[in-house]
Amino acid sequence: MAIFLVQHGMSLPKDRDPEKGLSNIGQEDTKKIAEVAKVYKIPVLKIIHSGKKRARQTAVIFNETLSIKKPCEQIHGIKPLDDVKVFGNGIDPLSNVMVVGHLPFMERLVSYLTTGSRDLKVYKFQNSGIVCLDYEDETWFIKWTLNPDIS
Repeated sequence: MAIFLVQHGMSLPKDRDPEKGLSNIGQEDTKKIAEVAKVYKIPVLKIIHSGKKRARQTAVIFNETLSIKKPCEQIHGIKPLDDVKVFGNGIDPLSNVMVVGHLPFMERLVSYLTTGSRDLKVYKFQNSGIVCLDYEDETWFIKWTLNPDIS
């Protein structure tokens, strides 16, 4: 079983959308990655996201494309500067949950889960990209990643 971490899709600048919703590129990249995830039959059971508009929009695209039965759920504790230890210590490795959030939280969460330190940078997220973390022998590890830009 695993968890799937996603940085929201590329957003509009604040002067064009004060809530910084997804840009056209953000929508297209998210849909593209979601379609690939669907082909691979990624076993997401539920999608949770922060309360920010761009995270919710990204979550909805994944939810619809992957045909997940449960609706997306907004949660607290995964804003950009929230404490990753609090969230990370509460993750159920068997949940197959997709978490849609923001930097630097997502990168710090991967670091914390895989190394025990939120400050060691072990992965650089891309907007709309997925990082799959798996859990074995009481250890989290990066199992695979899927990103819109592989160049």
